[in-house]
Amino acid sequence: MARIETPKRIRGTQDIFGEEQRRFARVLEVFERVRKLYCFQRVDIPVFESTAVFARSLGETTDVVSKEMYTFEDRGGDSLTLRPEFTAGIARAYLTEGWQQYAPLKLATHGPVFRYERPQKGRFRQFHQIDAEVIGAAEPAADVELLVLADQLLHELGIADGVTLQLNTLGDVETRDAWRAALVAHFEAHRAELSEDSIARLDRNPLRILDSKDPRDRPIADSAPDIDAYLTVEARAFFDAVTAGLDAAGVQWTRNARLVRGLDYYRHTAFEFVTDRLGAQGTVLAGGRYDGLIESLGGPATAGVGWAAGVERLAMLVEEPETQRQDVIIAVEDDRAIGAGHRVLRLLRNAGLSAEMVANGSPRKRYDKAMKVNAKVLLSINFDGKNLVWKQQSATFTEQSIAVEHVLREMARDG
Repeated sequence: MARIETPKRIRGTQDIFGEEQRRFARVLEVFERVRKLYCFQRVDIPVFESTAVFARSLGETTDVVSKEMYTFEDRGGDSLTLRPEFTAGIARAYLTEGWQQYAPLKLATHGPVFRYERPQKGRFRQFHQIDAEVIGAAEPAADVELLVLADQLLHELGIADGVTLQLNTLGDVETRDAWRAALVAHFEAHRAELSEDSIARLDRNPLRILDSKDPRDRPIADSAPDIDAYLTVEARAFFDAVTAGLDAAGVQWTRNARLVRGLDYYRHTAFEFVTDRLGAQGTVLAGGRYDGLIESLGGPATAGVGWAAGVERLAMLVEEPETQRQDVIIAVEDDRAIGAGHRVLRLLRNAGLSAEMVANGSPRKRYDKAMKVNAKVLLSINFDGKNLVWKQQSATFTEQSIAVEHVLREMARDG
């Protein structure tokens, strides 16, 4: 008989279990709790969308669209793409589902996203993000709200130490157009010295040259004109309102005048929370204001601001949660008591207690096996002649032991 080869896990994917899963679950648990404190509604959107949703919102010339998306044609001939991020899908839903009537909307979600990129520490081709968005609010207060939420999330995860909020403004349309023109003129004057990637960006996405990591580009990028010289009065006032709000809320930040978002629909606030504990790729949470995004999808002019964070990268910084002790372990020391064991197991779980039962193997060894389980209460079931005998053992008189006593009295009453 031919040997059956065991399937292999696809490169760039992951199986999450044990300590990694506990860290992962901790991030999601805290995110869900904090987003409720800020009254963000949970939203769930499809894992795949029409490819046009991402091509139009992310820009066909961006690396995500041109190199990293998982795109395929379905049986009906439609081009579909596994979502590489959440914002575009949420913006599409805002338009197609008629959510404009509920604006301003504070929305949050989490789940898997997909990018065909080179796997590295904390980065996978299928990974997970948490995401928060405010749609339909043009005021700086929405930016402040999102940044304060992110700051509290990092603190409650216990990873805020060593994480820095870097903040910048991209100005309004007038500011951005003037700054972009100045940047293009500056980089054109140094075209021969730029890297190949930056030369390609110069024609389609010149702002991205500012955050190039190529050593050839850094002197040119560092000497490029700052946006502050081109800020309109309105753009300056918006940024001042954001920073004043953060100061009032006690959120520490630092200005990074080279922090950009390359697409034309980004406006005003851009930000990253950065750490030095994850190597060169130190961003743990990032976002910005995208007032032109919904217009790019065919909708009316609509303000928007949001952020996303990789769950895996946050989980790498989180201390492993303590393993939770289960409430009750039951040792069935006589096979005739197995039925009673199933019944009390159901009653315990209905009462909100976590419980398991040891009812396999030699009856004489089941108690010893149960003793090795990290449970708050050990309950043994045996027979004394014709009668069931229940024995409860716990280190202290706990609420779990009280609940077990209540369940046993209920069983005795019902016969």
